[in-house]
Parts: sequence; structure tokens; C-alpha cells
Amino acid sequence: MSLIKSISGIRGTIGGKAGDGLTPIDIVKFTTGYGRWLLTTVSNGTKCKVVIGRDARISGQMVQSIVTSTLSALGIDVVCLQLSTTPTVELAVVWHNANGGIIITASHNPKQWNALKLLNSSGEFISAADGEMVLQFAEDGQTNYAEVTKLGKYEEDNGAIEKHIACILELPMVDVEAIRSKNFRIVVDAVNSVGGIAVPMLLKSLGVEDIIELYCEPTGNFPHNPEPLPENLVDLSQMVKRKDAHLGIVVDPDVDRLAFVCEDGEMFGEEYTLVAVADFVLKNKKGNTVSNLSSTRALRDVTEKAGLQYFASAVGEVNVVEMMKQQNAVIGGEGNGGIILPELHYGRDALVGIALFLTHLAKFGKSASVLRHQYPDYHISKNKIELTPGIDVDAILAAIQEKYKKHPTSTIDGVKLEFGMEWVHLRKSNTEPIIRIYAESQSMTMSNNLASKIMSDIKEIVQNKK
Repeated sequence: MSLIKSISGIRGTIGGKAGDGLTPIDIVKFTTGYGRWLLTTVSNGTKCKVVIGRDARISGQMVQSIVTSTLSALGIDVVCLQLSTTPTVELAVVWHNANGGIIITASHNPKQWNALKLLNSSGEFISAADGEMVLQFAEDGQTNYAEVTKLGKYEEDNGAIEKHIACILELPMVDVEAIRSKNFRIVVDAVNSVGGIAVPMLLKSLGVEDIIELYCEPTGNFPHNPEPLPENLVDLSQMVKRKDAHLGIVVDPDVDRLAFVCEDGEMFGEEYTLVAVADFVLKNKKGNTVSNLSSTRALRDVTEKAGLQYFASAVGEVNVVEMMKQQNAVIGGEGNGGIILPELHYGRDALVGIALFLTHLAKFGKSASVLRHQYPDYHISKNKIELTPGIDVDAILAAIQEKYKKHPTSTIDGVKLEFGMEWVHLRKSNTEPIIRIYAESQSMTMSNNLASKIMSDIKEIVQNKK
């Protein structure tokens, strides 16, 4: 069993002994820590409110019940969205003028996992400092729960997804008439989670009438690995070709990651979801862009081609958002198919990504595969080296930085080295002696060769330190 505590939340496998998995005791413990932290952010006597929502995984209802009861026991009011997407919960925190939010989802993890993702009053993931306080409160055993007359109240908001979609339709860049005029036939793979509710609802609102639903029953029984990677999208690819569809759309279980399949069954490329949407946004609104250090260089190329400026952040949504605010970016996100449009909210949102991409595709006037070929072609090789416990990973990264000091380098998150149009990014794991090594070049062979060279350097450094 697994239980992973981090500054942004807690995730684990369901069942097992307390402390080893995400058991009811652990859910109470960490919900309590979060609730206590929230109560420190409000004035004495002021009522505290939290919005919660969940994806459709099997354990969701059980976890939701425990979270709701724990918050009530702390005297905190709860607004429950029931089945909902992550970006919808983020928006609803603001709509309900709440003090925070909890999203019950393990995102792309398999069905045995679940998690509590923690939001602040802006509907954004809590900061590192706030996360540390939550963990401290969870562990100290000093909680005083509310008296019976001060228990939190419970209410439901069953129209949040519809309101989310209405906000998307109001965006000036979303052109419903352009989309409707193309009579798109679209296959949707929602991995039997809340995307099966939200994505078809969005498409109908955008004027798409011909929708083929694949795995859209929100049962939580994921028919394949829920991470939207090419090897998991064979059924979607085949269905797109079989039905002569214009596009395939896939989202992860909580609908914050987005990927497309072209009309020929080939992958548009998860890294290129953000690239294509950013290209469209920059044609309509001038401004900077942001992605994390491990995302494709293609976003930088598209941004600079538009005469604008690109910035790279440390890995992690909270870091991307922070950089976007600092640089006044008009679009940003992560190469895992995460789109962040500040005009709507500062959170990864597959639904707004779909609306912008379909507008882009409609106005482009050609197929998705032709659109994909408008962008630079890069390939990322993802690798890791497992090291013996006790090895100083920071010293290894410093040695790599010294070895390649003549090349452009970033150290805001591990070490990223640039070699002309190529790059390699090395990051250490926070929980185990592993160095993750991502390399990008203009062919997968070249990317693999670059990663292999750096991995060989690391092994040589480790050997020399013995």
C-alpha cells in the first residue's frame, strides 16, 4: 500500500493499515489538518466554508463522506458539487466566496488510488508554506472539534459544470458559430469518469451534434490506464478511424489534462495540446507564455515567432501559475496536456482547452493532422536513474552543471542544459534516490542519445565518488 504526503495534498491507495494507505483514519487526519489551517485564515467567529467535488473513481463517495463529516466536525460549512471536474471545483470556490476547496481525485492514477487536492480561497493550489502548515496540523494531535451547536452545515450545488461551461462560452475567443458550421464528428474517451458528463455537455453547447461516446459512463471502472498517453489510446484511435471522425478527444479522470487524436488515428501529441492552443490565443491576444522546464521547446518557438516572450518555470502547476502571474502571461500550462487560461482562471482546464482548440481548428479550415504539421516537430525522451540510498544527488547535479558550464543552464528546478535546439532536464525525486532525465531533440533517436550521454556522465560521476 502507498501513502504520499506532500505540501499540495495527500494521495494513496485505498485500504490497508492506517499510515500505509489512504484509510478512513488518514482521510480524517489530513482533512483535519487542512480544516485547522483554513480556520487560521479567517477572523475569530467568522464562519468558514469549503467547496468539495470528486471524480468518478470507485472510492470517491466513501472519501467524500468522510471529508464532509470531518469538516462539519470542525465547524466548517461544506458546499458539495458531487461528481465534478477539478477546474469546476476551482471556479466554484470563487463563485461561492469560499475559504478553500478539496478535490477528491487521484488524477491520472489507476483506480486503486485516491487523493485530497487542496485549494486556497482563490481556487488555486495552496502554497508550499501553507502545505507545510497543513501537514504540521495533521500530525500534532492538538485539534479541538466543534461543539454540537456549532457543527458545519451542508449544501449541494448540482449546476456547477453547467455554469463552468457557460463561462467558457462567454470568452471572446470561443466562436460557437465557427465550430457549428464545420459539423464536426468527434469521438470522446472519458475513461468512465466525470469527463463523460462534462465533455459531451460542452461539445453540445459548442454546436457539435455528432458525438460518439467511448467510455463515458461515470462508473469509475477505468477501461484502460487513465493517463492520456499514446499507448493507452488504442481504442480511441481505432474508433476515430472506424467512424471517419474529424477528431478524438481524451481527458483524464478529473478533466485537467487533454489530448487529441487526429482524423487519421495518429496522436496530435499531448505536448502539442498547449502549443496549438497557445498559437491560437496569441493570434487573438498578445502576451507572454509559460510552461515548465520539462515541456517541449515548441511553445517557445511559437511564442517567439509571434514576437512575444516565453518563460519556463519549475515543474508543478503551482509553479507555472506563479510564473504566469509574475510575467503577465496570457496562456500557459504544462506539456502533459494542461491548459491554463488566466482570462478564465489559474488552473489547468481541459474544457476551456477543448473550446479554444475547436475554434482554432474550425478557423484553420483543414484537418487536425495538417494543423499538427504547422508546428515544429520535437520528441521528448523520458528516463530515470535509480541510485543507491545515501548518494548525494545534489552533488551529482552540481557536477553535471560544472561539466557543461559553457552551455546555457537553468537551476530553478534541478539542472536544465541547452544544446542549441536540444535540451536535457535533470530533476531529483523528493521521496527516493532517483534522478529523472528528460531530453528533447528533433528525433526520438537523437533525444535518446542525448539522454544516454547524460546518464553515462552520471554513472561516471557516481563511480568516481566511491
